[in-house]
Amino acid sequence: MTLQAKLDAFKADFKGGKAPYFAPQEIHPVMERATAELIASGQAGRALKAGDRAPTFILNDPDGKPVSSAELLVKGPLIVSFYRGVWCPYCNLELQALQQTLLQFQALGASLLAISPQTAANSRKSQRQNKLDFPILSDTHNDVAAAFGLRFALPDYLVDLYKSLKNDLPAFNDDPAWTLPMPARYVIGQNGVIAYAEVNPDYTLRPEPDSMLPVLQSLQADA
Repeated sequence: MTLQAKLDAFKADFKGGKAPYFAPQEIHPVMERATAELIASGQAGRALKAGDRAPTFILNDPDGKPVSSAELLVKGPLIVSFYRGVWCPYCNLELQALQQTLLQFQALGASLLAISPQTAANSRKSQRQNKLDFPILSDTHNDVAAAFGLRFALPDYLVDLYKSLKNDLPAFNDDPAWTLPMPARYVIGQNGVIAYAEVNPDYTLRPEPDSMLPVLQSLQADA
């Protein structure tokens, strides 16, 4: 089953009020309104895209060890997945799909990492639950996400909904600001230029991990 098929199946169960979330029907129009407004804002089109130079960054892994994008690019291309947090089931399904493709990425000389605004403890939980062999880096205040053009503030009505659902982003992220990154995936070449970009203002849509393989093959052939 493709990643998107798994996401669509989860979405159908979630909207149907099934276990484990038993989501009440009245929350769905609110979430869909927020997604529609983010799409209409055009922010995804203003985020960094293929051909742009990627910002360099140093972020801590769940053990507090700094990870440098510049140092990883010395070794080969870098795949970066921005995701919302351990609380997001769509993100967890995507991380699992990336893990399943990890060996293929590595065979093409690429490193893979994920970036989230959540705390190190939540990143450790995410790595453990999703059985990940790649690091999740903590992007405090979504500053690196902002450098890529991905950070956005949740509208007040969505903040109110999240609070009613006990989805406490300030606690998850140790940050009083209610901001998130749009889910996005980048392949950065060793020259620091973005070779592939996919930004999703609709968090229920994610590209297939193997869509990056032709890009990595091309980068390897040009190396």
